[in-house]
Amino acid sequence: MSLTGTPFLYTLIVLFAVALILPLVLWSRVRGPRALRAVARMFMVLFAQGTAVALVFVLVNNANSLYDNWADLLGTGNHVQQAANLGADGTGGIALKRLPKVKQTFTATTGPGMRGVRVTQLKGRVSGVNAEVYVWLPPQYGEPKYAHHKFPVVELLPGYPGSAKAWFGSLHATAQLAPLMRGGEVSPFILVAPRTNLLAGVDTGCANIPGTVNADSWLSIDVPKMVTDNFRAQPAPRGWAVAGYSAGAHCAVKLAVAHPDRYMAAVSMSGYNDPIGERNSLAAQNLRIRAQNNPYLLLKKALTPPRIALYVSGQPRDGYEAGIALEQTAKAPTTVHVIFIPRSAGGHNMALWRPQVVPAFRWLSVQMGQHRARGTTPPVPSSGGSTHAALASGTASRAGAGRRP
Repeated sequence: MSLTGTPFLYTLIVLFAVALILPLVLWSRVRGPRALRAVARMFMVLFAQGTAVALVFVLVNNANSLYDNWADLLGTGNHVQQAANLGADGTGGIALKRLPKVKQTFTATTGPGMRGVRVTQLKGRVSGVNAEVYVWLPPQYGEPKYAHHKFPVVELLPGYPGSAKAWFGSLHATAQLAPLMRGGEVSPFILVAPRTNLLAGVDTGCANIPGTVNADSWLSIDVPKMVTDNFRAQPAPRGWAVAGYSAGAHCAVKLAVAHPDRYMAAVSMSGYNDPIGERNSLAAQNLRIRAQNNPYLLLKKALTPPRIALYVSGQPRDGYEAGIALEQTAKAPTTVHVIFIPRSAGGHNMALWRPQVVPAFRWLSVQMGQHRARGTTPPVPSSGGSTHAALASGTASRAGAGRRP
């Protein structure tokens, strides 16, 4: 029975109802010695508490897309077949253009927010990762007049722990964006959500760690190649962006900064720069790898600033300072657009990020040069190659150094 499936949820609801009724009906009717009656009543109490905790956990898990299946929850899943040392560029010296086309079979998915989403099991030829990838095509994709049109792509990354389905289910991305795409207010993007929880009980930090995991190459090489081989997708970097929240936000910025030849834009919602922002991050356990996966340090040390655009939103002590740090170190042609979100907007959860989906995609539509989205004004870079904005109030105070720049 699936962890996130409706049958399991309904089963827990029934069990919880039974657990509530049992003490009411049987508490005074239990017969036998005093010790036996005490044990029976204790069992009823524990049964009620256990079913209540399980039901609440499943409701929270389904709402926030934390664990996709039992293997993720129990820490038994492993999607890494091999993790060779692929070098600084993550290719392992492989001539990517010479690799044969990756032809995949896609099947329809079910569940909240998954209408129109397809899934495939991809074996990464470069990374050695074997995991699922979800793809959603924009409304225009199947229209005759777009038969020869190539579409821009946004790779969607969840937090940790987090399911690849989270953007579709918990953030309602397609439900929010599809009407705007039909109306021409947001560009018709192909949305791609690959699995990022690749090892049991740890966050890969979207890093390449020889002998352990090549998460960077999985996300920035294997997944994009599969998409361009199977769909009418624009080539990198001009047609590719990456977006994430929480740990996925860190990954999004890091991937764009590290690979401006693969992405031209990134969206970060409540992210951080230093991998140690996630205590279970593998990338934070080694000082060298930690520095190599810190986008702030990568920008600071770059001999040639990357031609990328970053959209960073956050609250005080939850992403905002990290965005300011990126803004202050960025040099043209790198641009950084920082959005201040007040504490009153909520905490570090889906309710905070859900309303940010549309503004972020309006920005992407303009920034990636697809068209001038209705009601959207593209940011104007300052002399330092960065921009600054605030949500709702129109202003934002600079809070000083980042929490973990």
